[in-house]
Amino acid sequence: VNKVENRSLPISISSSGSLSAYNRLSLFSEVQGIFDWSAGNFKPGEYYKGGSTLLRINSQEFQANIRAQRGSFITQLVALLPDLRLDYPDVAPRWSAYLDSVDVSKAIPTLPEFSSDREKYFITGKGLLSSYYQIKNLEERLSKYRIRAPFSGVLTQALVNKGTLVSPGMKLGEFIDPGLYELQLSVNSAYSDLLKRGKTVELSNIEKTKSWSGKVVRVNRIVDPASQTIQAFIHVRGKDLREGMFMEANIPAEKVDDAFEIDRKLLVDDNKVYVVRDSSLSLAEVVPVHFTDNTAIVKGLTNGTQVIAKITPGAYSGMRVKISN
Repeated sequence: VNKVENRSLPISISSSGSLSAYNRLSLFSEVQGIFDWSAGNFKPGEYYKGGSTLLRINSQEFQANIRAQRGSFITQLVALLPDLRLDYPDVAPRWSAYLDSVDVSKAIPTLPEFSSDREKYFITGKGLLSSYYQIKNLEERLSKYRIRAPFSGVLTQALVNKGTLVSPGMKLGEFIDPGLYELQLSVNSAYSDLLKRGKTVELSNIEKTKSWSGKVVRVNRIVDPASQTIQAFIHVRGKDLREGMFMEANIPAEKVDDAFEIDRKLLVDDNKVYVVRDSSLSLAEVVPVHFTDNTAIVKGLTNGTQVIAKITPGAYSGMRVKISN
């Protein structure tokens, strides 16, 4: 038997889920070409620093096309200057200096600002603006031949090898930041008021050999109609955390005064428990206030009451028992 000693007991909400990296990047190609270089081996588990090249697609043919377009743009400028010197002598030096700054092997510089609407209409009428933005569009597309790591992290999936011909829309792999993980929990909606942003949550692995501290960052106030639960999202950092790792969470809720914790299996009809009085069993009514997987916190028992410690087969009220030490 266990002797009842009522006291203030803390209640925590338990839930579980698996970790997923908060910062995750699915790699897709927007252009076509041969995968020819990477700053690493482009294999699962490979680490890349932020800003380094995850994957580069051969762009020599595309670059040659851009250089040809820049050359045509220079030709347009050269043909435009005599008319500018004649009709707009005040702005001609500015456009002449701009012509000198254009290089077929470098990104096209920003156009000079127009000093008047007449100048703008004249330049536009010569097709210069159209050519300029066509080149800018090509230069933007050129940047898609190189995929850089937006943060330091690890490649978790690699679907292509060097030398592979990649096509637009093809998935190339996945890249994550292993420094910050998110845990999605389903919590009984009755405890929704206790789930607030910034609240600390104790996390442990399934073996309960390691623990971490996380924080609530988001709470979905929509209640799942089937399970009557809400979703809470926890952020956690720390060593030994892995993508897909199963975690158990304990969220501190409140304390219950004058309560006693018993094995959940000892409850009879959910609100009674066998106690020993005068060497006989009798049923005492209790008020369960919280359940965990294995225990129940109940109120209504008097201090000193002897509660059976384990299930007694065939137990009934009035059954004579002998207490063994």
